[in-house]
Amino acid sequence: MSDEASRRHMTIDDFRRYGRDAIDWIADYHRDLESLPVLSQVEPGAIRRALPEKPPVEGEPFEAILDDVDRILLPGITHWQSPNFFAFFPSNNSGPSILGELLSAGLGVQGMLWATSPACTELETHVLDWLVGMLGLPEQFLSSGRGGGVIQDTASSASLCALVAAREHASGGKANEEGCDGKLAAYCSNQAHSSIEKAVKIAGIGRRNLRAIETDAEFRMRPDALAEAITRDRREGKIPCYVCATVGTTSSTAMDPLRAIGEICRREGIWLHVDGAMAGTAAICPEFRWIQEGLELADSYCFNPHKWMFTNFDCDCFWVADRASLVAALGILPEYLRNRASASGSVIDYRDWQIPLGRRFRALKLWFVIRHYGLEGLRALIRRHVELAQTFAHWVTEDPRFELAAPAPLNLVCFRLRAGDEANQKLLDRLNASGDLYLTHTRLNDRMTLRMSIGQTHTELRHVERAWRRIREEADRL
Repeated sequence: MSDEASRRHMTIDDFRRYGRDAIDWIADYHRDLESLPVLSQVEPGAIRRALPEKPPVEGEPFEAILDDVDRILLPGITHWQSPNFFAFFPSNNSGPSILGELLSAGLGVQGMLWATSPACTELETHVLDWLVGMLGLPEQFLSSGRGGGVIQDTASSASLCALVAAREHASGGKANEEGCDGKLAAYCSNQAHSSIEKAVKIAGIGRRNLRAIETDAEFRMRPDALAEAITRDRREGKIPCYVCATVGTTSSTAMDPLRAIGEICRREGIWLHVDGAMAGTAAICPEFRWIQEGLELADSYCFNPHKWMFTNFDCDCFWVADRASLVAALGILPEYLRNRASASGSVIDYRDWQIPLGRRFRALKLWFVIRHYGLEGLRALIRRHVELAQTFAHWVTEDPRFELAAPAPLNLVCFRLRAGDEANQKLLDRLNASGDLYLTHTRLNDRMTLRMSIGQTHTELRHVERAWRRIREEADRL
């Protein structure tokens, strides 16, 4: 490389200096986060209008770039790490997670094969085995047996991988060779995440072959309705191949009855995937492991440390009881990927456990988090969030203007004004426009419902108290 070309790079000394500046910026951001409006207040297009129309011809000083993060980008950020963020589900991070991600970026590992970075693969396998014990998962998911775990980007990808494996299991491998013929059918509750609908479209099952099973009064899948749907499909010549049960639905944290669903799947020879996305983290605490009762009947399971385990996005942990089924469904081997280690059969090549070929060193940040907090540290934080949510739910029941819309088993409280949908929409809009807190909504029993999701890293009792005070103040103004 010529001297003219090489001088364009950031020097090691500059990297040290600017790296400290970037870390200082992140630290200051987290220090001041509570004072920022939670929901971005900018209008559509405002950020683009503030950006230069054309890119720079010559490189610019790092200081100028960091200044523009403050001046242009920060006003357009919705602050997911704010202790006043109660929307959707938490997407919390932490100091050790951020530093683990930094090291991952610095190493720049491409972990598609064991051979391309053995530490990337073996740490991931080991951490996923750790988590089996940490969460009290069935031993069938350990890599020492037929199963094993892998880190996906999101639960959406995990559910898709499970569906593809289920498709091949049901078709005897023919779907990969010949395509789907429209005869396969898949099942989930009418409260399941929208990613299941997307997965059946991508996997070629077809949206019309996805059955949304009725739920009970607590928004849990009804096993009797599932059994009836399976019987009906078999009668019509369909081949049931996949059931997705949910541990903690997005709308209300409903817990599908895993044992009853699993027994149906075993009897019918259908792949059972369990989506534990956010709620799965709660199983770190032994007293919350009831949410997994019957999980030993599942063929695959996933949960998201990036939702409630202080590990920055993206990081989904996905296990299968029989890794051979997953690899058979997703595996490919072009000549340019052949190598001695893979040919020996003694290593895991995670490229065959996911949709894309390439993969990042995600296990590093998860390893940092587990080692920093330890089991007891993680348990203390999860218990505190659940305690705060239960306190909030109690406040709701004491105010005659409000009602709970669903059970609140963990850290999500679904509530609403008794005055009706219009009043609830106005309340939500006013709260979010204030910047003081951020809530989102759902519809339960076809009624507008507000969701209070408590799980951000630094959310404390005073933040929940302030949120409840603001909710009541705005309700007074309606």
